[in-house]
Amino acid sequence: MMIKRLLSLDLSRAVAEFPVAALIGPRQVGKTTLAKEFAKSRAKGRRESLYLDLELGSDMARLSEAEMYLEAQADRLVVIDEVQRRPDIFPLLRALVDKERRPGRFLILGSANLLALRQISESLAGRIEFLELGPFSRTEAGPKFPLRRHWLRGGYPEALAPRSDEASARWRDALIRSYLERDLNQLGFRVAAPELRRFWTMLAHNHGQSWNAHELASSFGVTPPTATHYRSILEQMFLVRALPAWHANLKKRLVKSPRVYIRDSGLLHSLLGLSSLDDLLAHPVAGKSWEGFVLEQILETARGRLEASYFRTHAGAEIDLVIHRGRKILALAEVKLGLKPSLSRGFHEARKDLGLPKAWVIYSGGERYPLGSGVEAVGLDQFLINILPKL
Repeated sequence: MMIKRLLSLDLSRAVAEFPVAALIGPRQVGKTTLAKEFAKSRAKGRRESLYLDLELGSDMARLSEAEMYLEAQADRLVVIDEVQRRPDIFPLLRALVDKERRPGRFLILGSANLLALRQISESLAGRIEFLELGPFSRTEAGPKFPLRRHWLRGGYPEALAPRSDEASARWRDALIRSYLERDLNQLGFRVAAPELRRFWTMLAHNHGQSWNAHELASSFGVTPPTATHYRSILEQMFLVRALPAWHANLKKRLVKSPRVYIRDSGLLHSLLGLSSLDDLLAHPVAGKSWEGFVLEQILETARGRLEASYFRTHAGAEIDLVIHRGRKILALAEVKLGLKPSLSRGFHEARKDLGLPKAWVIYSGGERYPLGSGVEAVGLDQFLINILPKL
């Protein structure tokens, strides 16, 4: 499935400006394909790029004398895939960069969040730019993949492509097993695969709910620090997102715990055993699943240009998404599953609390129409294409 990734222009810029560029994201989203296509496209007039896959014993062996070997490649872009398998290499990259500081020396790829590795922050600060590649967004997948199909199956290319929902579900089940049985150890996480799967499934049943470590730990039979550690592992593997609460200077008590979502809707549905649209629409998670899907589409399409939080007071005033840049609120978004969205009193109270900024109701229909002063209903695709770029 050949779809041009939105990230390619950002990657070109990062390699042109920084000695080290890092392309990070979960497995099977196309990082390797994008990196190879990029390296090939920039080869004109330059020495051919070098690609090393640290999952291959032969390529790992080439780095047995890493300093000598990489010094000999100083005139070419070196692409190092699955770099988290050699965390000891980061101080060496810093030394090589400082010895000959120029942009475009290394492009490193990782299936774990390298920002969480101490070696990165200590070794490559000021020398590296991070770019995150997630599953396909709506704007990347395009009209070839209908909205409901994308929502049901998620954005992994191999999950979107099959002709049947059943084939997609089988692929996603295999991916979940691979994450748990293969990647956990390779990424250095010391936790039993069945244990983490049970926890991941518990989070799926609590998808979009506020994080409560004590409650989850009690249900799961572990301590709150252990529950938090398990969540951290899934976050570092790009499988879970913690959406922060928006903090405002109001004379009201605000909910401060993050909301936790399974990042890919297809994996969420597989964890819950939902393989068809009928299964999904009949399940209590449907509304929150749509909410999480909309959140991921916005963040993946914005590519770091915008941030998102949620807002809720203890009195019940609530907004699903506060879209902002730093502390500046750009818009509010309420997410509704269904063709006739209605707004609660809590929505109007929250909007007043936040200064009545422009608000959108992103629903599962396609028509755009007003819902009141400063509030419009809009379909997801239209929001991503016509509204989000202007914020």
